[in-house]
Amino acid sequence: MEKPLVFYKMTGAGNDFIFLDNLSLRIDHQKGPELARALCPRGISVGADGLVLLEPSDKADFAWRFFNADGSGASACGNGSRCAARLAHHLGIAGQNLTFETGAGIVEASVTPHSVKVSLAEPSPIKILDINAGGKDYSVSFLNTGVPHAVVQVEDIAAVDVENQGRAIRFHEAFGPEGTNATFVQALPGKAIAIRTYERGVEAETLACGTGAAAAALVVAKKSGVPSPVLVKTRSNIELKIHFLREGQKFYGVFLEGEARMVYIGELSEETMQKLTL
Repeated sequence: MEKPLVFYKMTGAGNDFIFLDNLSLRIDHQKGPELARALCPRGISVGADGLVLLEPSDKADFAWRFFNADGSGASACGNGSRCAARLAHHLGIAGQNLTFETGAGIVEASVTPHSVKVSLAEPSPIKILDINAGGKDYSVSFLNTGVPHAVVQVEDIAAVDVENQGRAIRFHEAFGPEGTNATFVQALPGKAIAIRTYERGVEAETLACGTGAAAAALVVAKKSGVPSPVLVKTRSNIELKIHFLREGQKFYGVFLEGEARMVYIGELSEETMQKLTL
């Protein structure tokens, strides 16, 4: 009889993920999108913003394959990266300081009892675009922090209709056929900001977004000179920190730091396993 498939439910500041240990390569590469679509819907399955498979790597401690809830792949995910590092350390796959391979390159991570800090991809230059989306005009700061983000500064983050405004920006033709994530940011007193993000692939607002937090922090730093680290208040009210280095208009050495923890460990039922045809 086939062994039950164990999964790990993790959360990073409200971004939640299902992790599967695939170091034995039990799960075929072609099954990733199907698994994500089967396991991520809330109410009828485990429920999560994404699915992550931990796999062998000859370049780092391990590799990951990341799938959004709709089954689409993503090269990077900041909060997912922090959860992956926490889980790998918990399972004994890697030590406290570790590296892992992603579609956006090698991620460096350090795990402590209370937080996880991970490197993000070197951000692209920030471009300013004026667009009309859903009948509204926006001045958008567009950059890639591992995945693309269109950042819009607002006066009152609580008043933003993220579902509708975010969706309109996400699918705007200016961002090509792949679209973008849409992140709204409000500057707060001191070295702090508040963000809300409509995430591509989840196709909804999420409680946190690590790459969105980084994108928003860099945009505000460029416009107002806020120094590193920037404290980011997420939709879940759990705070993240964005660390970065800067030379003129160029940002580099970007790190994301914050809480990442195990929620629970479970096994997929026989009924679900039969439907997945693994």
